[in-house]
Amino acid sequence: MENLQNDLILRAARGQQVERVPVWMMRQAGRILAEYRAVREKAGSFIQLATTPELAAEVTIQPVDILGVDAAIIFSDILVVPEAMGLPYVMEEKVGPIFPTTIHSMADVEKLRVANPEEELKYVLDAIKIVKSELNGRVPLIGFAGAPFTLLCYMIEGKGSKTFSKAKKALYSESELSHALLQKITDTTIAYLKAQIAAGANLVQIFDSWAGILSPEQYRIYSLPYIAQICDAITEVPVTVFAKGAFFAREDMGKLNCDVVGLDWNMDIAESRKLVGDSKTLQGNLDPCVLYSSFDEIKKHTRSMIQQFGTQKYIANLGHGVYPDTNPDKVKCFIDTVKEYQA
Repeated sequence: MENLQNDLILRAARGQQVERVPVWMMRQAGRILAEYRAVREKAGSFIQLATTPELAAEVTIQPVDILGVDAAIIFSDILVVPEAMGLPYVMEEKVGPIFPTTIHSMADVEKLRVANPEEELKYVLDAIKIVKSELNGRVPLIGFAGAPFTLLCYMIEGKGSKTFSKAKKALYSESELSHALLQKITDTTIAYLKAQIAAGANLVQIFDSWAGILSPEQYRIYSLPYIAQICDAITEVPVTVFAKGAFFAREDMGKLNCDVVGLDWNMDIAESRKLVGDSKTLQGNLDPCVLYSSFDEIKKHTRSMIQQFGTQKYIANLGHGVYPDTNPDKVKCFIDTVKEYQA
C-alpha cells in the first residue's frame, strides 16, 4: 500500500469514515485553466497533448496545484481504446472526434484487435507513472475508460451525435454484430484498466456518456452486462460507474460489483439513494451551470447538495464535466465550499 497524505476519496469510495467530504471534478484538467491552454498550445493539438506522457502528466497535476481538488484524474480520452483496437480517430476543432473508418459488418469487427495496453496504450501508462512520481502521494490518481456501449456509439456512428441513430439501428437490426463488438471492447477495457492500476491508478471510473439515449430494455441488454463484466474483473481498486442519463438504471447500478455510483444533475438525490441502496457511495451531482452564477449562489447550491447527500459514503462532484468557459475562481469557490462544509 502506498502512503497517501490525502486518501479521503479512497476511504469515501470504500464506504469508510471520512473527516470531510472529498471533492474532484470531471474535466477538471482542461480549458477552464489558462495553464492548461498554454500546455495545449505547446503540444499543437489535443491528440498530441494526450499522447505525450510528460505533457499529459503536467495537465493532470494542474488542478491539484491550482484548484485544490482531492484527486487527480489522468488526462486522456475515452476514444484511445477504439484507436488501440485498430480504429483511429481525429479531433476536429469545433466539431469533436471523427472516425474516418467505422464498423459496418462482422468482418470489420473481426479485423479489430483486443489491444495490448502495454503496447498500443503505453503512452497513457507512462503518463500515469510520471504523475504518480510527481504527485508523490499528495492525492490519489483516478484512471478511467469509456463504457463499451458509449464506445460502440462512436465506432459505428463515426462521430458525436444527438441521437446516435446509426449505432442504435445496429442494436435493433444487427444484434450479433453489436454483441461481438461490445465483447471485444469489454476485453480491451478490462486489460486497459488493469494496466492503469498496475501503473499506479488508485481508483477507476467507467464513463457511460451516452447511456441516456437507450431505452431501459436496451440498456439492460447492451450496456449493463458489459459494465458488469468490467466491475467483476476489477478487484484491485474501487470502481465508479457513471452512466449519464440512465436514471432508469439506478436500481441496477446498486447491484453492480462497483463501489461508487456517479449521478448526473437530473437524478434526485434522495430517490437515488433509495434506488441504489445504502451499500454504495454516491458521487455528484451539481449542475455544471451553477458555476456560472454568483459566488453566493454557488455556495448555497453546493451546501444544499451536501446536506441532501450527507457527509459519509459521498464524493462531491458535478453532474457532468465542468464547461470550458467557466471562470476558475467560481470552480475554486465550489471546491472550497465543499472542503469547508461542516455538518
